[in-house]
Amino acid sequence: MSWLLPALLSLLAVPVAACSAYLLLLTLLSQAPGAARRSSGRLFFDVIVPAHDEAAVIDACLASLRQLDWPAELYRVLVVADNCSDDTAVRARAAGAVVLERHDPQRRGKGHALAHAFAASRAHGLAYAVAVVDADTEVSPNLLEAFAARIEAGARAVQACHGVLNAQASWRTRLMAIALSCFHRLRSRARERLRLSCGLRGNGWCVTHRLLRQVPYRAFGLAEDIEYGIALGLAGQRVHYADEARADGLMVSGDEAAASQRLRWETGRRQLVRARVRPLLRAALRTDGVVCLDLALDLLVLPLSQLGASAVLLLVAAGLAWAWDPAAQGWLWLAAGCVASLVAYVLRGWQLSGVGVRGLLDLLRAPSFVLWKLLLVLRARDSAEWVRTKRELP
Repeated sequence: MSWLLPALLSLLAVPVAACSAYLLLLTLLSQAPGAARRSSGRLFFDVIVPAHDEAAVIDACLASLRQLDWPAELYRVLVVADNCSDDTAVRARAAGAVVLERHDPQRRGKGHALAHAFAASRAHGLAYAVAVVDADTEVSPNLLEAFAARIEAGARAVQACHGVLNAQASWRTRLMAIALSCFHRLRSRARERLRLSCGLRGNGWCVTHRLLRQVPYRAFGLAEDIEYGIALGLAGQRVHYADEARADGLMVSGDEAAASQRLRWETGRRQLVRARVRPLLRAALRTDGVVCLDLALDLLVLPLSQLGASAVLLLVAAGLAWAWDPAAQGWLWLAAGCVASLVAYVLRGWQLSGVGVRGLLDLLRAPSFVLWKLLLVLRARDSAEWVRTKRELP
């Protein structure tokens, strides 16, 4: 039986160590990227705002877009009032936006709304590129400048920093701000330094019409942003990252709304793992496949809650093994290294999140938050149905 204990520890340690090492590498490379050169200020953008019953938040979003530091004659705001039952369209028109009303109860969800808007933008023939901003979002004034600077330097798809608008609303929103800073900002900074694709994060992204013609938008799943970012990678295109520009959206703080949102994210991610990892790994075998390899790794890395729980389990198991057999000390060191790597990753995310000391203290709630998320994962069932998250005003 001398082989059994190492075999069991290996089974647990290999995925945990691989994921932890990958995140540690990204953490070490998460310094701020260099600033982009100023653009010529000549590109025309259509800013697309997909909106389903967003009357409560659309005014603030459009007010933010009116403050963009970009010539007013070189951008339009297109609001897609998608299957709305409230006065979203009326409010958007009153605020000066071009409104595209869409009524198709059989094809619901953000992906269908975006496809409709992209087609309309292309038909109008004005815009060189389209930018996507969620209806519950406020953006930094330099958003279009950051996109234009990178497009003129050769980029065809760009993602801005996606953060939390109401980070100080509750302990849950502060933890979400830290989590998004880890998943979005930390990882995207490192990938930009490595010239990989930061992927699309659903909010605050831009793509040229030329690229949309090359890679048509057909992302209609629950994680439509990641899905289209993967399609771009498979087509040999990387998404560039604009760290200096922000698109901050509202995060829910109530248990019921947070659970619904998390279930949708987890289900969508699970579906993409099954459908896209193999094609990405096959593409990675090409000589230019490093972007696809990283996109596959991004899907395969366990969510932080599951990875953290697995690392703690490995540490406990390694400690018990060492107590039983002092020769197992190496496993204990490996487990401790995995936990330390994840702690460094989370602390770097906290540093980038800007939530301050309160956010650091809220990390003490992390074990209960992780347990909540693990229970949600166990409840998750595969479904293609899109369910809108209930909005909460800041």
